[in-house]
This record gives sequence, structure tokens and C-alpha cells, in this order.
Amino acid sequence: MKTTIPYTRDLVLVGGGHTHALVLRSWGMNPLPGVRLTVINPGPTAPYSGMLPGFVAGHYTRDELDIDLVQLARFAGARLIAGKATAIDPVGKTITVLGRPDIAYDVAAIDVGITSEMPRLAGFADFGIPAKPLGAFASRWDAYRTTATAPKVAVIGGGVAGAELAMAMAYALRDKAPQVSLIDRGEVLDGFDPPARNRLLTALEELGVTLVEHADVEDVRADAVHLTDGTLIASDFTTGAAGARPHDWIADIGLDLHQGSLVVGVTLQTSDPDIFAVGDCAHLSHDPRPKAGVFAVREAPYLFDNLRARLSGGKMRNYHPQKDYLKLISLGGKSALAEKLGTARRGALLWKWKNHIDRKFMDQFDTLPVMQQPLPLRMATGVIETMGDAPMCGGCGAKVGRGALQGALATLPATTRKDIISLPGDDAALLKTGGETQVFTTDHLSAVTIDPVLMAQITATHALGDVWAMGADPQAAVLSLTLPRMSAQLQQRTVTEITQTMARNLGGAALVGGHTTMGDGLTIGLSITGLCKRTPITLAGANVGDVLVLTKPIGSGTILAAEMRMLAHGGDVLACYKVMIQPQDTAARLLKEAYAMTDVTGFGLAGHLAGICEASGVGAHVRLSDVPLMDGALDLADAGIRSTLYPDNRNDPRVTAPDTANAALMFDPQTGGGLLAAIPKAKATALAKKSNVWIIGDIIDGNSVTFS
Repeated sequence: MKTTIPYTRDLVLVGGGHTHALVLRSWGMNPLPGVRLTVINPGPTAPYSGMLPGFVAGHYTRDELDIDLVQLARFAGARLIAGKATAIDPVGKTITVLGRPDIAYDVAAIDVGITSEMPRLAGFADFGIPAKPLGAFASRWDAYRTTATAPKVAVIGGGVAGAELAMAMAYALRDKAPQVSLIDRGEVLDGFDPPARNRLLTALEELGVTLVEHADVEDVRADAVHLTDGTLIASDFTTGAAGARPHDWIADIGLDLHQGSLVVGVTLQTSDPDIFAVGDCAHLSHDPRPKAGVFAVREAPYLFDNLRARLSGGKMRNYHPQKDYLKLISLGGKSALAEKLGTARRGALLWKWKNHIDRKFMDQFDTLPVMQQPLPLRMATGVIETMGDAPMCGGCGAKVGRGALQGALATLPATTRKDIISLPGDDAALLKTGGETQVFTTDHLSAVTIDPVLMAQITATHALGDVWAMGADPQAAVLSLTLPRMSAQLQQRTVTEITQTMARNLGGAALVGGHTTMGDGLTIGLSITGLCKRTPITLAGANVGDVLVLTKPIGSGTILAAEMRMLAHGGDVLACYKVMIQPQDTAARLLKEAYAMTDVTGFGLAGHLAGICEASGVGAHVRLSDVPLMDGALDLADAGIRSTLYPDNRNDPRVTAPDTANAALMFDPQTGGGLLAAIPKAKATALAKKSNVWIIGDIIDGNSVTFS
């Protein structure tokens, strides 16, 4: 009998900072059995601050700047919650993220960095760009430096961060005769000893950066920074590297603080022993140190060991930071200054050294080790062929292939019941109940994500697709849930998350009951009824001359197959999830006059369109260039990524398509896909003006489906 270690403890990492990124990597290589790991971060990536000046100067691409937390979470076996934590309740042991049920924890760690006072400056929220969070700043700068023709840039804050940004901006814009101003209420770089300060001031002068010292900012305008003495500093890109401060919600947790930062001791625990804090949001009470990334990086192994100790009853390690550290400061071009213990040097070799250190740090996340279990030496005949050249993916919700499904269904006897309307191949059963026409459907998905909340949203949208496709209104739903093995406490937490999410995402249907069990992994099923207030829309009504419309882009199977192999960009994965959970009730109302309709799911666009054509006795032509695709899907398809169901879907004799990556996506199994409808041509023009409605082809004579 196979032994599966149950989950008994929840560990939640709040924030994707440098320390937590390193902890996730270590966890993937040596997880603690029985612990369910969660990481909460506002977006799919965590920019590496050490390379930000190099990115601003143009030495690094955006991809090189970012740690992909989606890939890293997959490697660590963690669920990534893409959202911003807004509160922590240490009594109830829950964390609040807007738009979802509270997240329970047994042990938590906080690594959210700091924020900026700059948005509180008059006009800054409208016309300024804070340097933190780094991701938002990097995106805005990337757009500005490529479009500005007569750039005028101002940096508020003359510390080392502001000076690095000013030099990087001046270097990046050097061919456009830029005006770059560095503004400080005191003296620029006054925290440095004279040798280092003089070299930095020389570097600023060489790049033409104008120093504006002893200056108080009154407000920020669209084209200038207005000082209190009335001076206007021309700027159409104003950023701020001053006024760093802790996040406001940190103070509301109720833990000990020092100037707004969480006080931690030698074990990196706060005043609550179940909450740890690291990086810039923490204050080392036993040995205070400046806010610097070097300390966050060196805290990582101590945090990793101490989290494991707290979760398993082991012994903790004490963290003692070094007294001083080498500061490597970018000087715009490929030159850097090194400073330690009052000694300073500058030059190109120091840039190469800094570049080597930074790239070595990022290489840890770009080349994650393969942690696969080896296959047995001896296996039954057919195992290798069934497995294929990649693991069984969840891009299709682990559905059975079309051939196997239709072969099994063909053996069923026809029903003789008068209250069942027989529609072979349609999306859902049609029942006559008390004079009403009722739709009945069921869907059951293996998890494509280990986040129960996101998986509940995906399942609800996917299951409701059958109801919406027939023009019905959702009525009632019954939940069928299989959980991984876990303790009673974690069972309650997980079922609560799922049921609360389901209740809010059923398109107006009521969740009226369900059944739960435990197994090897998370699966969620829904049986849903709907009421047809008018004639149901089936597969069989398409006419020659109708126009084909689609309400969601294609590509989820390919993207999720790639995500399971850590080959998809995190941003593309989160964008894919967003499409998958988009409800289709509005789209269904727009298509209420469709002659035939289905939702695009496991058989792919090609298979589901072939189903309409077969039921209606017509053919179809689809223009490949008009089919909307999810971001990243085409590149992955071009790289040869395919979902597990792809071969079965591609082997459809009714469909003709070229051997291209674009065409391959037409056979890509979708989860939570959009609606595909045949509509009167007269209605097409009006529908084409709606968002999320794409005209992709036509219904034609014949019985084949052609993509070209």
C-alpha cells in the first residue's frame, strides 16, 4: 500500500523578496514533509534590486531583472497567491488578501520590503513614478526610455539609490541630450566618507547630471518639479528614491515595532514566535543594520532552518550580521565604485565583478535543478508509450481523450424516458421537469493549480460553460471534492476556502450540497442545473452562411503544460488563469440569438467546432490569423510544447489544418474556455464591436472543418 504523508501544518511566506526567493529554492531541494507551503506576492515576479540600475541603464533586459515566482513556486511545491497581503491576525492566525477568503497559517514569514513616502507628496501620485515597488517602476521606465525624444528626468532623493538611478538614466538617454536632475533637501551623498563621495560626484558630473541641493519640493507637475522657493525643475519623468518607510499595514498587526519596522531577534522571530520577518521590513534588535540587500540574502539559510525548526520542533540557529559589507555602486555605464571601511575604488573591472555577482545570484533561479524521481528499471509493457516524452500534464484538467470517451459512450443504450430530450454530443442533458426545460451537466477537474481558491474559480467557470452554451440560467450546484491527505484542521481550512469561493462564483446558482473524500491530489467536481427560459441553443442549428464567433483566446492547455515543466513565463501563466476564470454569462447574453453554440474545452477549438458541424450537417472554415491566442501560447507551441490530450485531439479525421504552431493551438484542450457560436451574418458586425468577441470564420457547405 502506498504511503502518503498528510499535510498537517501551513507555512505562509508573505512577500517574494530576496530572502523568501532563496528559501523557496532551498525548500524545493529539501522540503519538510507534512508542510503545505504558500507564498503571497502582488505579481508573478520579484525584481532583483541589485540589477535595477543596470536595467535602467540598458545593460539588462526586464526578464534578466526578474525572479519568476511562478516557476519558483512550482519548483518548491508551493501555491502562489497573486495578491497583496493587507492584514495579519496573529490571534486568529489568518492573513487577509483582498478578493479571496482569509488564508490560515501555523507559521508565517514576512518579506515585503519597504514602500515610499513619495506618493504622499503633492502631485506625485498623478505625475510621479516611485522607485518602489520595483516592478511598476521598471515597466514605466522601459516605456519612457524607448519613446522619449527630448527627455527631462528628475530624481528626488540624493542618497546612493537616487544617485545610481540618476546616473543610469543619464547613461541610457545619452544619445538624446537628456536633462537629468538629482534633487535633495540636503547635500547629495552626504552619508559617504570623502573618498567615496568625491568619486561618485565626479561620476555624476561626467554624465551631465545636475545637482539640486538644499531644495524642498512643493509639488510634482506633469512637466516639472516645483520647489518651495518657486523654482521649476523641468521633468516629464519624475521618480523618487527618498522617504523609504515600512508598509502601513505592518503597524496594525500588533507586534513590536521600531520606527514602523518589525522587531526581530537572533532567530528572526518577531514578538510573536510564529511570525518571522526578514529583509527591509525587519529591524534586527540585537544588532541593527542599514537596509541593504546583502543582509536579506545572508538571512536566507537561517530563515530556512528556523522555519523548519518551528514547524517540526527542532533547534533554531542564531543570525549575527557582519559588521560591514562591500558596497558596489553602479556608475551608469559599465563601471562601478567599490567602497568598504572608508576605502573607495572605481573602474570597469569593478563593474565586471558586480555583474558576475549579480548574474550568479540570478542564475540560481534561472537554472533550477531537476528534482524528478527516477523511473523503475522494470515496468509493464506500454508504460513508456502511455507516458510519452513528458509528465502527464494538467493543462486539460486531466481529462480522458476524445477517442476513449466517445468509444465508451457509444456502448450506452438509448434512453426511452419521455422527460429526457436526447441530444447526442451536446454540452448538457435537457430534462422536462414540471413544464420547465432544465439543463443538467457535470464536470470534474484534477487540479491545474494547487491553490484551492483559484482551482474552485476555474472549476466553476468550466462547469458553468455547458449551461451558458445552451442559453440557460444557472440554478443549483452540488460539489464533489477530493482533498489530498491532510489533518482535520487543514481539511476544514481547505473546504472553507473552496466552498466560500464556489458560493461567490456560480453565476447566480445556489450551492446546495456536496460530497467530500480524500485521495492522492486535489480534484473538484460540480454538477449544475440550469433553467432554459427559451428554446435551448444546441449544436445542431448552424446554417451555411453563418459567422463563427469566439469569446475567449486559445492556449490554456499549452501554457499550463509548460508551467508544469517550469517552461512558461510567470506573467503569461497568471494572465492565462485570469482568462480561465472569466465568467461567460455576459458573453452568453450577447449570443442569445446564436443558431448553434458550445463551450471550447477538452476537445480543443477544432474538435468542438467539428462537433457543431457534424450535428448541423455543415462544414466550416476558420482563419487562423483571426483566432485570438493567449500571451505566450504561440511561442510555447512553436517550441514544441503540447498538452497530454493534444495527440488525440489532432487525430480527428474531420479536421484539416497545416502543420504549424498556430494550427497546433486549434487542437489545444482548454479548461474554462470561451463560447463558440454560429450566428447570423447580419448580427456579426454589431458583435464585432464588443470586447472579448472575435469573428474567426464561417459556416460553409460540406462536412469538413478547415483551418488556414
